[in-house]
Amino acid sequence: MKIMIDAGHGPNTPGKRSPDGKLREFYFNTAVAEEVKKQLLLDGHSVFFSHQPDLDVPLHERTRLANQLRVDLFISIHANAAGHTFSSANGIETFIYHKPQEATQKLAAMVQQSLVLITGRKNRGVKQADFAVLRDTHMPAILVECGFMTHKQEVDLLKSLLYRKRCAQGICFGIACFENSI
Repeated sequence: MKIMIDAGHGPNTPGKRSPDGKLREFYFNTAVAEEVKKQLLLDGHSVFFSHQPDLDVPLHERTRLANQLRVDLFISIHANAAGHTFSSANGIETFIYHKPQEATQKLAAMVQQSLVLITGRKNRGVKQADFAVLRDTHMPAILVECGFMTHKQEVDLLKSLLYRKRCAQGICFGIACFENSI
């Protein structure tokens, strides 16, 4: 399969950081994306990135590239936030577009379950949203939120190399389950 990995946002996107400023979301997203790419390449997939390490790639360029390359799956990786201060919101959630294809629903369910199992975090479920990377792509597309930067325990996990590897493993295992089901 051809898979597009999207490390959400960019290195300079305003506001996308933990309340204490010690974690920028893009650096978590990029680290997980790199691990996902390594594992997917070992599994024989073709892997593309929609992001750049040193600039904020606009959403329309990310989706245009995915559609132009005719990838089979689009996976956007994120760390969540509930406001701009620390809060009690925590856990893993996966988003799909409001009018999802059956394949998208299946992919989201498998990745969500896999992430929850491997990380041991709260299952916030699969939710629908009108995000550009979900709406404007022509293939099954999901957006995973791997934990909250605004939760004191989860922000420490998001900074951890082990947790980042677990998130990557969860995403890859979910993709493998999806691939085996089609």
